[in-house]
Amino acid sequence: MKRRILGGTGISVSEYALGAMMFGAWGNADPHGSVRMIHQALDAGINVVDTADVYSMGESEEIVGKALKGRRDDVVLATKGSSSMGGDPNHSGNSRRWLTRAVENSLRRLDTDHIDLYQVHRPDADTDIDETLSVLSDLVRAGKVRVIGHSTFPAEQIVEAQWTAERRGHIRFRTEQPPYSILARGVEAAVLPTAQRYGLGVLTWGPLSAGWLSGKYARPTDINLTEGSGRAALERHKFDPSVPGNARKLEALGELTKLADEAGLKLPHLAIAFVRAHPAVTSVIIGPRTSEHLEDLLASVNVELSTDVLDRIDEIVPPGTDLNRNDFYYTPPALIEASRRRR
Repeated sequence: MKRRILGGTGISVSEYALGAMMFGAWGNADPHGSVRMIHQALDAGINVVDTADVYSMGESEEIVGKALKGRRDDVVLATKGSSSMGGDPNHSGNSRRWLTRAVENSLRRLDTDHIDLYQVHRPDADTDIDETLSVLSDLVRAGKVRVIGHSTFPAEQIVEAQWTAERRGHIRFRTEQPPYSILARGVEAAVLPTAQRYGLGVLTWGPLSAGWLSGKYARPTDINLTEGSGRAALERHKFDPSVPGNARKLEALGELTKLADEAGLKLPHLAIAFVRAHPAVTSVIIGPRTSEHLEDLLASVNVELSTDVLDRIDEIVPPGTDLNRNDFYYTPPALIEASRRRR
């Protein structure tokens, strides 16, 4: 598997990263099977494992920690914090109070003395970015974290964080982790160019658009809104064909399936190769639930798309377009809370 350098950090990472969101109650409930899958990925040349404290409420991190026993030094271990880990509002966010505790909890669950890449999972409108960078810088200097990054940050907040780090003397963010797929191309407009401008490494998530590009769905009748458990059950609206954005995705899906067939490719292989082809992308996070799924995704590692195929994708889903805006997984608070828009 090819390697790339992560955002000028000197850290060599594989073009595919293993996402661990599906390890635990949210996906694969067999911890031993999940450990075997992690080993399968490492044996195939993947050297990045990405998880988060909130995935199955800590269970994913525990599984990853067990799997990396004896192999920790060969793995770039990434995790994330800031999502709610309980009913108390102080058990979430990007404050010094919470991130200090969140890192300690992650270190314990991962059974390691340091985290190679620690990422704030989402922006926090209630915490000054100076506060967040201050605590993360202290954690780096304490040796508990090597590199810091963020996930699903809009372009303007990426810029603000870079300027704040420079002006306040903080260690700066070196990576961004955005959602990116053929069906969710909004980050091409500003997020990816901004990441390139500041030399950030980019680890994308959701290349199969929550399963839309897995080859499983082609018609509205293929979508069973009653199936699934855990996190999938909470996000059935993302597959409801009556939602206008999902109807647009279904229309595009038919054309993409035809294009993949004409190119002699499986649809998920086409989808991942598309994401990997963007010059801003360092590594594509794949999130398999089963060993068979992982094996199939790994088979796409050498797929390269021709200019003609990429041009055809642009015709089906224009550059910078999110067919369903909710696929970005982050909505600015000003659009949610009326009190932020009214005096």
